[in-house]
Amino acid sequence: MGKLDSLTVLFVEDEKELRNALEGAIGDEFAKFVVARDGDDGLKKFKKYKPDIVITDILMPIRDGLEMAKDIKHISRETPIIVLSAFSEKERLLKAIDVGIDKYLIKPIDPDELMLTINYIADELLSLDKVVELGSGYQFDKNRKVLVQDGKTITLTKKELLFISILVRNLGVFVLHEEIKKYVWTNKNVTDAAIRTFIKRVREKTGKEFIKNIPGLGYKINCDV
Repeated sequence: MGKLDSLTVLFVEDEKELRNALEGAIGDEFAKFVVARDGDDGLKKFKKYKPDIVITDILMPIRDGLEMAKDIKHISRETPIIVLSAFSEKERLLKAIDVGIDKYLIKPIDPDELMLTINYIADELLSLDKVVELGSGYQFDKNRKVLVQDGKTITLTKKELLFISILVRNLGVFVLHEEIKKYVWTNKNVTDAAIRTFIKRVREKTGKEFIKNIPGLGYKINCDV
């Protein structure tokens, strides 16, 4: 049994011929391949089938792909979303990133390229190594969504866990302030002062050397502590 056999994929596309063609090309690779005709239909089927991966067009009637993606991310922030679009303008790409899209592919769709992308995401979803070693006795358990130090769980709030999660997903690189705001706070009006206070509380729980920052840029986990 392959790694894709256990996954449910939702494909949202208003062009019937393209829906049928992609379903015929790759649909048999998955446990279930669900299709939807627009963003409204896609959101309903997302709630019904709870897919592991969502693939969507952008420009569709009733509700477009980015509007649907935004709603999905509010329901399940961790669900990977792949956007397919004939538009390559910078503003559309930036809007997709703003929504939290994981991958952005340009039409016409190359099934091989799409499958490479899906396989990459599947590796992340199905990784057997669910415990990430962070150094100096720190671990992050992706299954349980907990931070552990020397075998003891560090009690964190929901927002603190989201913050640690995005740092773990970007080990070795700084996560920018704007990305942290979008990921942790749905309200983008959060101030830099509020973020600094928030980080201070996290450091009180984890140790002040655990999170490294460059003023005005962002934060990362200090794996050398």
